[in-house]
Amino acid sequence: MNEILMAGLLIPLAGTMLGASFVFFMKKEMSNLLQKTLLGFASGVMVAASVWSLLIPAIEMEAGNGRWAVLPATVGFLLGMGFLLVLDDLTPHLHLGTNTPEGPRSRLSRTAMLSLAVTLHNLPEGMAVGVVLASALQQDAGITLANAIAVSLGIAIQNVPEGAIISMPMRAEGNSRWRSFAIGSLSGVVEPIGGLAVVLLASLIMPVLPYMLAFAAGAMMYVVVEELIPEASGGKHSNMSTIGFAVGFALMMVLDVVLG
Repeated sequence: MNEILMAGLLIPLAGTMLGASFVFFMKKEMSNLLQKTLLGFASGVMVAASVWSLLIPAIEMEAGNGRWAVLPATVGFLLGMGFLLVLDDLTPHLHLGTNTPEGPRSRLSRTAMLSLAVTLHNLPEGMAVGVVLASALQQDAGITLANAIAVSLGIAIQNVPEGAIISMPMRAEGNSRWRSFAIGSLSGVVEPIGGLAVVLLASLIMPVLPYMLAFAAGAMMYVVVEELIPEASGGKHSNMSTIGFAVGFALMMVLDVVLG
């Protein structure tokens, strides 16, 4: 059980590291077409994971409450969106392709602010993996270890392009390949840390599990709507981001159903 738990927490980080390693064998800059395709793919995986792996189970857990079964999912979802909105406003960060920092003023370097932006992306993903793993450890929660591994694997798959999208611009900023790889990899460390924290608090989370599942879904959806989709749909090759979204959504949906 402990081995499965650790694997579930570390698989997403492995995906990020794999993507970050692209810096060793790709050109100095990633093409706009490929970047938009990967952003769309990541968006599709996160939306599918939010719906199939988090929101639907949250509603099913409350099925005995009739029409009110949707209430915990609704409240948790909105709280998750609000939580990321507050973090977004309070954390100085810089998005790819822009020169205007967001959040409060700071003296952080451009590299540091780019890294913080990705950390904000990865936090809700780590929470999502942690909450489904915590649910799977409770046999009466209706979520199996297979469900949890499906979520972990899906997040890892979308972390591959995300790791590349971070490390490649770091290289273009003038950093060495190893430094770019390290920064891209470290951006994913928050996921297993956040996931482990949720698992350790499982006994406290279980009474409000439907809210927590929906909270993680809301946090991930905030990242998709606020950042990933706008970055993917602007300018040329937006059709490729749409195709990437469709492939990512379908893949995560299949993983959840087949492995679940």
